[in-house]
Amino acid sequence: MVSPTGRGRSFRAVRRVRLGDASPHGRLRLDALARYLHDVANDDSRDAAWSDPHWWVVRRTVVDVRDFPVYLQEIALTTWCGGTGSHWAERRTRIESLDGAVLADAASLWVHVDSGTLAPSRVPDDVAGVLAESSDGRKVNARLLLGRDDAVPNGTADDAGAFDWPLRFSDFDVVGHLNNAAYWEALEEVLAGVRSLRAPMRAVMEHVAQVEPGGHLGVAWRGDDISRRLTLAEDGEARAEAWAGPLPG
Repeated sequence: MVSPTGRGRSFRAVRRVRLGDASPHGRLRLDALARYLHDVANDDSRDAAWSDPHWWVVRRTVVDVRDFPVYLQEIALTTWCGGTGSHWAERRTRIESLDGAVLADAASLWVHVDSGTLAPSRVPDDVAGVLAESSDGRKVNARLLLGRDDAVPNGTADDAGAFDWPLRFSDFDVVGHLNNAAYWEALEEVLAGVRSLRAPMRAVMEHVAQVEPGGHLGVAWRGDDISRRLTLAEDGEARAEAWAGPLPG
């Protein structure tokens, strides 16, 4: 995670952890956190009057959780651009308690897409100018990380499992994609069986290919005492890869 540059645009919002966002033990769930990241990104782009605030899709999200927000806690989310590319940008978001304690940091790679074809397209000039200032010229690429064998620990071969993941009408958003937060629900399902894996922790979600309505996903996972690696696949083809484990350092 790169530190804020202190330059250019940033945007701050405050929200409370609600009943539908919390686990049975009261912590903020990762899928709810993913929705928070979407919401503050959308609020920022609309507040900045971007020429094209809607046609962006998430390629990768990395979340470093130092301490999970809890039920009814008010938290502040501050977002800014951490890096740019020709067709994408990295959105950084910091989550803090209202007294200023850092609870989590997130870095999401958003790809700009054509509204008609949904193919990657260049970031509009007006948006690129705003992003370049806050990122201080830092460049990022869109390569996936979890496909590399050495990217994260893979766990032991004898600690593994698989299950079906039925898709619901409510999992799909206005763009017709399986909403990014729905993928995090599958990771939460796997983490429910690993009580030793809690904050401080890092979680990564990468989107390999989109899922259309009517599809059928399966989840396969493997891991050890402190980490989990999973693949969401359709007809044997990976649609997303995820990993969760201890926070580095």
